[in-house]
Amino acid sequence: MKSRHKKLALIGGALAIIGIIAALVLNALNSNIALYITPSEVAAGKAPQGKTFRIGGLVKEGSLQRQADGVTIAFVITDTAKDISVHYKGILPDLFKEGKGVVAQGKMTAENQFTASEVLAKHDENYMPPEAAQAVNDAQGANKHISPSSAGTQPKAGY
Repeated sequence: MKSRHKKLALIGGALAIIGIIAALVLNALNSNIALYITPSEVAAGKAPQGKTFRIGGLVKEGSLQRQADGVTIAFVITDTAKDISVHYKGILPDLFKEGKGVVAQGKMTAENQFTASEVLAKHDENYMPPEAAQAVNDAQGANKHISPSSAGTQPKAGY
């Protein structure tokens, strides 16, 4: 074999290996994608059938039901327009409460119920560490005159 043919064979083999690696990486990424869908979109039939996706919204007040085993939970996720029943077996996050935001990952069942494999609680969007609240309060005080009625009021800091 000539030197030129060896170089072409080497380049062709390297391109084939790179192509196989790219195909495997793209396949792995595609199988791990979990779309985020609202309860209204699920009710409209836009949820992927037989595939894992994420549903997010608020935990409906009064919908939380725990089974006797302590780890099987049923609750309803709502976006205030539509409700979706969720079943989950596992330990819930500490921030999980009725009326608070939640994201659940799982699949829809034939009975139009969502079976979650993972539940994530969302923190309050209005959260501000105490140090940041103090800095905002100081900055507002430096930029405006404090009236007697607003003296002593501070922004609320969340934990």
